[in-house]
Amino acid sequence: MEKATFAAGCFWGVEATFRRLAGVTATRVGYTGGHMNNPTYKDVCTDSTGHAEGVEVTFDPAEISYDKLLDVFWENHDPTQLNRQGPDWGTQYRSAIFFHSPEQEAAAKASKERLEKSHRFSKPIVTQIVPAETFYEAEDYHQQYLEKRGLATCHI
Repeated sequence: MEKATFAAGCFWGVEATFRRLAGVTATRVGYTGGHMNNPTYKDVCTDSTGHAEGVEVTFDPAEISYDKLLDVFWENHDPTQLNRQGPDWGTQYRSAIFFHSPEQEAAAKASKERLEKSHRFSKPIVTQIVPAETFYEAEDYHQQYLEKRGLATCHI
């Protein structure tokens, strides 16, 4: 099993999107990329901790490739919006790929470059590609939030 970590706006919808993929064995939502230890949702919502709402994806590379996960990431949010997705704004909603290995870093950078060269977006892609840091699991009520409420999608 391998891990991949993504931030693409509100983590509820991002998690639901990745959970549906064959080869994804687990997901968890949380906070990453900030400067405060053990942040809470309330802390992160102040937009002062530096954390992004992220999703940690555990996957079986024999069933789904990291490149496929990257494709799903790019297809399910607007990577040209700086520190926001739809109605949600603040640095916690930024677009970011947190890589766990040099191979993931290279794949993420190559996928971003391909997307930029495709001219799919008229504005620049602002997605950060940065090393994975400590991932602080969010409160239990955030885990599989949409699934627990019988909802299929969020606004991503």
